[in-house]
Amino acid sequence: MSEFLVDADTLANARFGTSQLTETVAALKMLRAPTEPWYRTWKDAHVAAYQEQLAAHPIWAAIVDSGFGRSWIADFIAVPPREPNMVLEDELEYLLGLDDEHIRADLRVVRTPLPDILLESNGLAEHAAELFRWVWAATVEPEWPRRLRVLQADIVSRTARLSAQGWAGVLRDLGPNVRWLGDGRIQINLWNYPPTDVRGRDLLFIAAHTLRVNVSWFPPDLFALTYPVTGIFAAREAPTEPLVQLLGRNRARILVEAATPISTTALVATTGLSLATVADHLRILTEAGLLERRRAGRSVLYWQSDTGTRVAQLRR
Repeated sequence: MSEFLVDADTLANARFGTSQLTETVAALKMLRAPTEPWYRTWKDAHVAAYQEQLAAHPIWAAIVDSGFGRSWIADFIAVPPREPNMVLEDELEYLLGLDDEHIRADLRVVRTPLPDILLESNGLAEHAAELFRWVWAATVEPEWPRRLRVLQADIVSRTARLSAQGWAGVLRDLGPNVRWLGDGRIQINLWNYPPTDVRGRDLLFIAAHTLRVNVSWFPPDLFALTYPVTGIFAAREAPTEPLVQLLGRNRARILVEAATPISTTALVATTGLSLATVADHLRILTEAGLLERRRAGRSVLYWQSDTGTRVAQLRR
């Protein structure tokens, strides 16, 4: 397994936040590979345009094909923000400062030999930046306010645990293989890599709509752990008046939001209701047979049952 070695200063200064570039790279990974059921509606809406862009830009296609491996992503793709909550263009400054040989060296860690198009082309950093800009503008930015609410709700909930439960509580459901081992050790995954010493350095925890925990670094002194939250992407129609009259406005809203699997945290973010209120409505809707539920890691996801789908479509 892989570990972060941390000290008291590292933990005291650790920060949670978001990253538009990290969110963009996560979207790119989901567009190019199989994904979870709750992301398929979003993927189906964008994958055709994504494939058209790769066909129109062979260098983009080569960067994607060479930059993503089974357990490793080229460093220039995975670089975290210097600060939490930066905007995309500011995050791209580091990438745009890299020369072609640096880009090729990062890619060779993932794939060797590189295709001729990457060996013969110039301006690879700008090509990669343009790829990220397109993915952001076409697939993430239109729904960024909604995504951001989900991410921020998770961050608030997680950091609130620190005083009561310590880092063991904060890390408890960060990912299936992430846990506090004690003695300044954080298990981050099960890959057989040497421990990473981040003592005396900066540590970021980045919430993202991604499939699994990822580790990255900004040389020389910043390390980041990106972890997944579960949210929904497509905007939902407002509940109809007949549905509101049947269930009440808040329960009707929750039922409509649960058209695809969604976590309690995401519902808090998208509805603006308190955690206790959402939990109570979820219990009642589940007991009434309108919602299904299952555990995904340490989260619980809810979605409309067949009966719930029929009720949610109530028009008169």
